[in-house]
Amino acid sequence: MCLAIPMRVLSIDGDTIVAEIDGVKREASLMIIGEEIGVGDYVVVHAGFVISRMDEKEALITLELMKEMKPESATASA
Repeated sequence: MCLAIPMRVLSIDGDTIVAEIDGVKREASLMIIGEEIGVGDYVVVHAGFVISRMDEKEALITLELMKEMKPESATASA
Protein backbone atom coordinates (compact mmCIF):
# COMPACT_ATOMS: atom_id res chain seq x y z
CA MET A 1 0.00 0.00 0.00
CA CYS A 2 1.28 3.45 -0.87
CA LEU A 3 0.44 6.51 1.19
CA ALA A 4 0.88 10.17 0.45
CA ILE A 5 1.81 11.83 3.71
CA PRO A 6 2.21 15.43 4.82
CA MET A 7 5.79 16.45 5.51
CA ARG A 8 7.35 19.75 6.59
CA VAL A 9 9.92 21.24 4.20
CA LEU A 10 13.35 21.68 5.82
CA SER A 11 15.35 22.87 2.81
CA ILE A 12 15.11 23.48 -0.90
CA ASP A 13 17.86 23.07 -3.49
CA GLY A 14 16.62 23.72 -7.02
CA ASP A 15 13.81 21.27 -7.75
CA THR A 16 14.60 19.09 -4.73
CA ILE A 17 13.41 19.48 -1.17
CA VAL A 18 14.33 17.77 2.06
CA ALA A 19 11.23 17.21 4.14
CA GLU A 20 10.71 15.67 7.57
CA ILE A 21 8.06 13.84 9.50
CA ASP A 22 8.58 12.33 12.97
CA GLY A 23 12.36 12.65 12.63
CA VAL A 24 12.49 10.87 9.26
CA LYS A 25 13.95 13.00 6.47
CA ARG A 26 13.36 12.36 2.78
CA GLU A 27 14.23 14.07 -0.46
CA ALA A 28 11.40 14.78 -2.87
CA SER A 29 11.12 16.40 -6.26
CA LEU A 30 9.20 19.60 -7.00
CA MET A 31 9.05 18.75 -10.73
CA ILE A 32 5.31 18.07 -10.90
CA ILE A 33 3.94 20.80 -8.64
CA GLY A 34 3.08 24.10 -10.22
CA GLU A 35 3.21 26.36 -7.21
CA GLU A 36 5.87 28.04 -5.08
CA ILE A 37 6.98 25.99 -2.07
CA GLY A 38 8.93 27.48 0.84
CA VAL A 39 10.90 26.20 3.80
CA GLY A 40 8.47 25.45 6.63
CA ASP A 41 5.56 24.66 4.32
CA TYR A 42 3.74 21.38 4.64
CA VAL A 43 3.59 19.37 1.44
CA VAL A 44 2.11 16.04 0.46
CA VAL A 45 4.82 13.65 -0.76
CA HIS A 46 4.06 10.54 -2.76
CA ALA A 47 6.59 8.25 -4.44
CA GLY A 48 9.34 10.83 -4.15
CA PHE A 49 7.35 13.71 -5.60
CA VAL A 50 5.64 16.67 -3.96
CA ILE A 51 2.07 16.48 -5.24
CA SER A 52 0.51 19.39 -3.32
CA ARG A 53 0.98 21.99 -0.62
CA MET A 54 -1.09 21.51 2.53
CA ASP A 55 -2.33 24.01 5.08
CA GLU A 56 -0.38 23.55 8.35
CA LYS A 57 -3.52 23.05 10.45
CA GLU A 58 -4.87 20.44 8.04
CA ALA A 59 -1.47 18.69 7.92
CA LEU A 60 -1.23 18.47 11.71
CA ILE A 61 -4.78 17.10 11.98
CA THR A 62 -4.01 14.52 9.28
CA LEU A 63 -0.79 13.45 11.00
CA GLU A 64 -2.59 13.08 14.33
CA LEU A 65 -5.26 10.90 12.70
CA MET A 66 -2.55 8.78 11.06
CA LYS A 67 -0.90 8.26 14.48
CA GLU A 68 -4.23 7.16 15.95
CA MET A 69 -4.62 4.58 13.16
CA LYS A 70 -1.17 3.10 13.86
CA PRO A 71 -1.45 -0.43 15.27
CA GLU A 72 -0.38 -0.90 18.89
CA SER A 73 2.50 -3.17 17.87
CA ALA A 74 3.91 -0.48 15.55
CA THR A 75 3.70 2.12 18.34
CA ALA A 76 5.61 -0.10 20.77
CA SER A 77 8.48 -0.67 18.34
CA ALA A 78 8.72 2.95 17.11
